[in-house]
Amino acid sequence: MIRINLLGQERPRAARRAAAAAPGGTLPVVFILAGVGVGALALFLYYITLQKDFNQEQARIKQLQAQKTELEQIKQQVEAFEKQKADLQKRVNVIEQLQRDRTGGQELLDMMVNTVSRTENLWLTSLIRKGNGLSIDGAAASINSVANFITQLKRSGYFQKIEIKESKQDDRNTAIQTFNFQMTAEIAPPQPPQTAPPKQARPASGSPPQQTAAPAKKG
Repeated sequence: MIRINLLGQERPRAARRAAAAAPGGTLPVVFILAGVGVGALALFLYYITLQKDFNQEQARIKQLQAQKTELEQIKQQVEAFEKQKADLQKRVNVIEQLQRDRTGGQELLDMMVNTVSRTENLWLTSLIRKGNGLSIDGAAASINSVANFITQLKRSGYFQKIEIKESKQDDRNTAIQTFNFQMTAEIAPPQPPQTAPPKQARPASGSPPQQTAAPAKKG
């Protein structure tokens, strides 16, 4: 059945239906916008947290780089000090060696002269000292004189590690029998002075000697 609206106005029922249908259609849009806003806020907060952590790491990296630069400077200073220490130690060693070579030179000559003088038919031609080591060259009338010289060196207590390197007859001098020899020795370290035992006190002159009491007889 066909109905004709002669008044030219919309029907109130259809308008009410459209008005009622409008709020139900905007509700999902509100939820979507709210979700987008919450997500954007969460991302913004996460970005701020990451930026804060990044700034902290950057500051820590700068601090570590400054410490590394400081440690490298300290390392260079230590290496320079070690080099200076090694150079100074070398100089000290050289000075000590020169002092050892100079000290006791006269005593060494006196001891060597006394040792040679106690050995018959023997004389020295060369005496070279390097540190505590000695190189001795000489000549003797016999092999026994060389052996006696070694014995005298050992008895002096001033020499140690005495070794004969070469001993042979001199073929150039046929008129007199001569034996040339070469030996090495070391200067013995100085021995500490020995303290003499304390002497017992003697009784004064004129005083009678003390007599010990005889043991009492039994019964």
